[in-house]
Amino acid sequence: MFEPTLAGSLPKPGWLAETHKLWPQWRSQGAELAAAKADATLLWLKLQEDAGLATVGDGEQSRQHFVHGFLEAVEGIDFANKVKMGIRNNRYDAMVPQVTGALRLKGRVHQTEARLARAHTSRRLKFTLPGPMTIVDTVADRFYGDKVRMAMAFADLLNQEARGLQDDGVDVIQFDEPAFNVFMDEVTDWGIEALHRATEGLTCTTAVHICYGYGIQANIDWKESLGQEWRQYEKIFPALAASRIDQVSLECAGSKVPIELMRLLKGKDVLVGVIDVASDTVETPEEVAETIGRALQHVPRERLFPCTNCGMAPMDPEVARRKLAALGEGARLARQRYGG
Repeated sequence: MFEPTLAGSLPKPGWLAETHKLWPQWRSQGAELAAAKADATLLWLKLQEDAGLATVGDGEQSRQHFVHGFLEAVEGIDFANKVKMGIRNNRYDAMVPQVTGALRLKGRVHQTEARLARAHTSRRLKFTLPGPMTIVDTVADRFYGDKVRMAMAFADLLNQEARGLQDDGVDVIQFDEPAFNVFMDEVTDWGIEALHRATEGLTCTTAVHICYGYGIQANIDWKESLGQEWRQYEKIFPALAASRIDQVSLECAGSKVPIELMRLLKGKDVLVGVIDVASDTVETPEEVAETIGRALQHVPRERLFPCTNCGMAPMDPEVARRKLAALGEGARLARQRYGG
């Protein structure tokens, strides 16, 4: 009951990459970089276990960015000539690669880090991939001329890698779709169809993560423009409840999302964000347990999994470690309080 997990990314240690950045530069290259990525992965696995997380992940330590870390293994994408483009409906600008030809995988993408993590933890292992809609929103199309067609092409590649990750021993494969909170009409038009295409043939647990973004200033500013109630989930959750996805990861703590919207996910496991990633203030275990208690009014206890609101990539590593500890201890406190 209340088995804690994380949304995905964790901060990279200063000896691996720049800190406090969403798109950090690596500190080394070649074999030295590969060894540093492995060391960081093992470090965060240990820290997650120490914090009491039941389902752990690699913290995305081998990826510069949660989308581009996948795209680097895809043929048909030009990384040498990035262009500036507004993403998430022009919420902020980013330098993005261009799709210049038919998309194909060069080979396995995350086999090395998935097998490393699987070999070094006995906990349930989650691995994250970017969702098709979010990928389409984070590249410049110079080939397909139709974003739905391009999304389905990416979904096929994601499915190839997801099947490989399942064979590597991954228990949960999660697709990160922050774009679902931006292009809400398109979620029902083709976004969930693309997700189903990406999960075709999987027998492991599947999840989708939808949030209001990392704790970077552009996202914080956007949230301030949303008023006193953030109701984006209201439009997309009924469709997700009817989907074939097993779990939905969402933002809750420190946000203005009406908590009763979780009722719209009936029949799904709900990964409730009880840790605010947009603040460096570390939650107390009591605060975490209280958020779990409020969510319990709308989610059955056997389907409630305490989680972080979003990834922690830009956060200070020590703050992130302490927040994970609060997550684990708060879940333990909630089990004592609400486990009867």
